[in-house]
Amino acid sequence: MKFVIVGRNIEVTPGLRSAVEDKLGKLDKYFKPGQEVHVTLSVEKERQKIEVTIAVKGSIIRSEQVSNDMYVSIDLVEEVIERQLKRYKSKIVDRQQAAGEFSQTYVENDYMDDEEIQIVRTKKFDIKPMYPEDACIQMELLGHNFFVFCNAETDQVNVVYKRRGDTYGLIEPEC
Repeated sequence: MKFVIVGRNIEVTPGLRSAVEDKLGKLDKYFKPGQEVHVTLSVEKERQKIEVTIAVKGSIIRSEQVSNDMYVSIDLVEEVIERQLKRYKSKIVDRQQAAGEFSQTYVENDYMDDEEIQIVRTKKFDIKPMYPEDACIQMELLGHNFFVFCNAETDQVNVVYKRRGDTYGLIEPEC
């Protein structure tokens, strides 16, 4: 694997570089030689954050972990990416198209879904036409981090969601 390691508000010391390469190097068994892995290490106050992005044909495998210790964050991110690779193998690897980026062993191996996705609750509610600003207010009143509504301007189903920094996002369908 080829590592592209960048530091933001932190110097990438040889110890950190070694820890990243050793821990994420364990993922090498899933990919063909030469796979590029982008790693960003950053520090904000007491938050030690690592972001790992692996671009493969047709999709992106990504994880972001935060803790008080960068080495703990590195351990966590490796576990998450490995779990993603095992859980979503059938979706990530389309045998006719994207399998070229992955090792043959990974493509042929069947992993057990230890945490199969299960929908345990279904909610039904009336969607009333409203403006995105009103939907944000409704979302805040409910204490949720997203809200589904019918946009009064476009008459389409939209979603507003809360972003970091107390800002909001709007998801609109593209037709």
